[in-house]
Amino acid sequence: CLCMEIFLEILKAIVFGVVEGISEWLPISSTGHMIILGQFFGFEKTQGAGFYDFFLVIIQLGAILAVVLSFFKELWPFGKKKSRKEKTEIWQTWLKILIASIPAGVLGIIFSDIMDQYLFNYLTVSITLIVYGLAFLVIEFFLRRRALEIKKRYHLNKEIDTHFSDDVSEEALTNYPVFRFHSIKEISIQYAMIIGLAQCLALIPGTSRSGVTICAALLLSIDRKTSAKFSFYLSIPAMVGGSLIKGVLYGVKIAKGDASPITGFQIALILIAMAIAFVVSLFVIKFFMKMLRTKTFNAFGVYRIALGIVLLILFFTVNKGQLEMTSQCINSFESLIPQYSCFLCRGQL
Repeated sequence: CLCMEIFLEILKAIVFGVVEGISEWLPISSTGHMIILGQFFGFEKTQGAGFYDFFLVIIQLGAILAVVLSFFKELWPFGKKKSRKEKTEIWQTWLKILIASIPAGVLGIIFSDIMDQYLFNYLTVSITLIVYGLAFLVIEFFLRRRALEIKKRYHLNKEIDTHFSDDVSEEALTNYPVFRFHSIKEISIQYAMIIGLAQCLALIPGTSRSGVTICAALLLSIDRKTSAKFSFYLSIPAMVGGSLIKGVLYGVKIAKGDASPITGFQIALILIAMAIAFVVSLFVIKFFMKMLRTKTFNAFGVYRIALGIVLLILFFTVNKGQLEMTSQCINSFESLIPQYSCFLCRGQL
């Protein structure tokens, strides 16, 4: 019935918003999770391929608004209360952000269609999930060895308590001797460019933009908290630019007749997903930054590897090696909500 179809599409938009808000900021690949959801839900088939591609990108604006709000004081260079030095440092931060954003921006424009056509499937996602999951574990292994060597060298035999109050020093929270750099202002233009080049790898679905930039920053001896923060900053031009490009391309397709105009219902789906992504992102960003005060990225590495293995099993068993989800998998979602629950069509509401 019609109202059941509407309810299912709204429910899908809510789920997309939740997953976007969680996966965009954790190093687990938001694009990879969106591809998996899209193929499982069959959203592309119900709303059209053109709208689906546009939807996946445009709802990121909700997540971006959350990161801008979370770090507004650190990114806003104006205000009477800010000193000249503070304003200068903020402008320098924006310069680093823009320089680091150029490589991925250029390659994204050139290879966008090729990526969409050949790599946006869950075989690619599963492989990259595993590869960069292993990368996190390897990096954290060597960081742990280095920390143990430093503790031994300086006779630091006592383990730091994992419960901290808000006034604990940065040295204690980030294993200070392990890393050389502990703030955004210490990141040089050259290091920002290296991190920006690493961000190009995130054009491959499943890589995770935040994951690959954090890995690059850790290898440059930038502490975990600063690595994550700079990665969040880089998301602003990357995601805003990506949304604008996708919007223009979708508009061109509509003008040429290759895609249907956006309906009022589809606009509602976008707004719902964006709002959910915004709210969820606020909590996830706060949680993630607090977690990095005492934890490593090992848990994310394990999660990526486990999810990648599960997807490979699905690829070679349930899906028989097909890059697109079978109709049996797609229909399984609709079967979760029985027809008799449609109160509107039964005239009970």
